[in-house]
Amino acid sequence: MAKATQKDETAVTPQGLDDKDMAILRLLQQNARITVKEISDTIHLSTTPVHERIKRMEDTGVIKQYATLVDHAKVKRGLMVICYVSLKQHNKNAGLKFIKAIQEMNEVIECYNISGEFDFMLKVVAENMDAYYDFHVNKLSQVENMGHLQSVFVMGIIKQTHQLVY
Repeated sequence: MAKATQKDETAVTPQGLDDKDMAILRLLQQNARITVKEISDTIHLSTTPVHERIKRMEDTGVIKQYATLVDHAKVKRGLMVICYVSLKQHNKNAGLKFIKAIQEMNEVIECYNISGEFDFMLKVVAENMDAYYDFHVNKLSQVENMGHLQSVFVMGIIKQTHQLVY
């Protein structure tokens, strides 16, 4: 990557990102299919530096991946359940086994290691209550070292976003 000949006078933000980087991130979060040309026109920077900035953010892990958000109901995954899980044993090996089992379950779309009464919080999607029951009884409850499991059914989504840069 060529060195800039002029000092960039924009404010430095987290991870060494400047205002132009943050503007690029905002645009990509709104529409991951936006073209470099469209970004360039919007932030008033030529296409080559925009492309280089995106590449740098990808290479450094600031941009982890590009994704398509899907309407759960339209792909027959309209039931969303938050599952709180506590394990019987709390050691590294037991935790790793649980994580490995969860990563193989397509119904689990998010998993967080949490503090407090429970060890993990899962976001699970299923077609309907019967499908969730089958998942609960035949998959999730069968995981080795499963302690307590509490299911909370999502009745409506008030806010759902993946945008971190505003």
